[in-house]
Amino acid sequence: MPTVVCLRGRSGVVTVHSDPVAPEPAAPVSQDDLTEVARLLGREPAGDFEVVVRNGSGAPAVIRNAPILGDGRPMPTLYWLVEEDLRRLVGRLESEGGVRAAEAAVDAGELAAAHDRYATERDAAVPEGHSGPRPSGGVGGTRRGVKCLHAHYAWHLAGGDDPVGRWVADHLGPSADALVRRVM
Repeated sequence: MPTVVCLRGRSGVVTVHSDPVAPEPAAPVSQDDLTEVARLLGREPAGDFEVVVRNGSGAPAVIRNAPILGDGRPMPTLYWLVEEDLRRLVGRLESEGGVRAAEAAVDAGELAAAHDRYATERDAAVPEGHSGPRPSGGVGGTRRGVKCLHAHYAWHLAGGDDPVGRWVADHLGPSADALVRRVM
């Protein structure tokens, strides 16, 4: 049975896609979540999203973006890490050479397969009949290699099979895992 994914953001509730690839929908975005995500981003979200992972206090930690923004532009980053402490931890890992280290540590074929799975999931959520520009690439909008540990880790936290996300989780340790809980 196909799953209907409903995202709610600035424009209200929108049915995005019906497809067996799409995950179960999370709870609708509340006004509190919308306000908190805007605070965490430092701006209003540009498109619809759902909260798929929360931190220990229940605040948004990872959001799943609609693949097409409110103005019709493509959004290649399906999963976005918004939780401040986790962003800071991953940022520190990146600044210490984590992107290169992760890319060297994971199997290139497994990484390529992860990019394909991510793109398939994101592309499945593009509204039927959409004729404008479409997002491209895999995790973080790249087709190969590693571009952003935050994007890989966000997908991993949301349940994605991502070797780089697992690498990040291993390097952050159990204290980072204790900061979040899955919603989906």
